[in-house]
Amino acid sequence: MRIFLATILAGFLSLFGGDFHLFSIPNSDGKTTPAVIEKALEANGFVISANTEMNEPFKKQFGQSDFAVFNLLTAYHKNHAESLVKTHPDGGIFVPMGFGVYQRSGEKNLHISVLTAKAMKRIAGFNAPEFAKIEKEVLAAIKKEFPKAKKSDSETSLPSEGPLLSRYVRPSDAVSWKGDKEEVEMMIEDGLKPAGFVMSNFTDYNFVLSEGDKVSPFDFYDTYSICKLKVIYTVAKTRPEAAAFAPCTLMVYKKKESHEIVMGFPGVYNWMSSARVSDPEAKAVLMQAQKDFEAVLKSATE
Repeated sequence: MRIFLATILAGFLSLFGGDFHLFSIPNSDGKTTPAVIEKALEANGFVISANTEMNEPFKKQFGQSDFAVFNLLTAYHKNHAESLVKTHPDGGIFVPMGFGVYQRSGEKNLHISVLTAKAMKRIAGFNAPEFAKIEKEVLAAIKKEFPKAKKSDSETSLPSEGPLLSRYVRPSDAVSWKGDKEEVEMMIEDGLKPAGFVMSNFTDYNFVLSEGDKVSPFDFYDTYSICKLKVIYTVAKTRPEAAAFAPCTLMVYKKKESHEIVMGFPGVYNWMSSARVSDPEAKAVLMQAQKDFEAVLKSATE
């Protein structure tokens, strides 16, 4: 009886949709590649930060891969991301945002996973019209390029086991901020490698905000794309759609006239909630990554 009720409840909750848009694209001929997806996004106003092939690293470190295709693609919308960050600075955790691109070995369909606007709102802790605008551009790009793609929503998310946004603040001011910035950068970069993290991309987003005649509201705004191979490999075994969270975007910024440097990233609790990660081994590597990442940022605030 309990199993029956649980099944009914799961089916009922799934009607509300989860935190990922999921696309399944016929690809038995292998012609739909991550590069094709990249071009489709660029044609719809997105700037590609990175498009990282993961199969070779999987095979090199773990001796095998379950996938014929597994790429971590990160991008941000040129116009909407700028508007988002200027009005809601913590929106930088989605600059860039992630797209999971994967196809299991022997499977005939390629899959894309990307966060919904609802999920971005929940993770950031605020609502912004740019979330819906970005979502609209993503859906339009995929629909236009892949008319045969079947779209679905992931299962409804699980209750969060911790904060979805991990945020740290370091005091700074108009006199010391340049030195503080250099120290924070050094401590972050020096702390990542010993903990097994890899920085796949770095974006000086303040450069974008200051292009031409534009005036940035920030002294600096940087984002780091951070990943840990063991986390991605382990979680992908059961929940490959979680690749939309990898690499994780770490924002580091200081607003003009502000007296603090802000650092933040979407915590691993998002993986467990949005992607419904329940496998003990996967949860263990996620929690270790959270602990290690927090330790790096804590050291940068002391």
